[in-house]
Amino acid sequence: MSVADIRQSYDKGELLESDAKSSPFEQFDLWLKQAIELPVPEPTAMTLATSNAQGHPAARIVLLKGFDQQGFVFYTNYDSRKGQEILAQSRAALLFFWQPLERQVRIEGVVEKVSAKESDDYYLSRPLGSRLGAWASAQSQPVTIDALKAQLQSVTEQHGENPPRPPHWGGYRVKPTYFEFWQGRPSRLHDRLIYQPDSEGNWVIERLSP
Repeated sequence: MSVADIRQSYDKGELLESDAKSSPFEQFDLWLKQAIELPVPEPTAMTLATSNAQGHPAARIVLLKGFDQQGFVFYTNYDSRKGQEILAQSRAALLFFWQPLERQVRIEGVVEKVSAKESDDYYLSRPLGSRLGAWASAQSQPVTIDALKAQLQSVTEQHGENPPRPPHWGGYRVKPTYFEFWQGRPSRLHDRLIYQPDSEGNWVIERLSP
């Protein structure tokens, strides 16, 4: 079968303006809870898109670790490729795809580091192996598997079972300026509702053509 012949009918729901929450954060919270309850595999997995100083884009999957009215939080190595790109261009896009629900959520916004306390608190909540791994991995740099294992052994001996948070590791918050909620519909007449702030900071809902 040609990949061009692969098709799927979308018929599991609809998203009407009359049903949409007035706040995009409330709408996201509703959809995320439904994805978790279904359950959708990896409901907190999101594509993070960034670009470097030359405008070259890159995307990868990261995990959402918290959100509120201030934004959407994930954690990583600040020296990684994405960390360096965020340093060069402090804007990013997020994409959630919940296939069993035939839904997508797109978010665009400005990126900032979370507070040191937030990073410390989350770091201490992680399994020991993950905490040690944050020390052992010079993320995005070339390495051999033997060198990586040796580095893990070294930091394990150095820090034991109570490693502090590495200074090069912590959280980022994407502060949204744009949301799009996408619900698959038959005949490709999908629902696309966007939220954008007006001049007074109030979120305004608009439907886009699919």
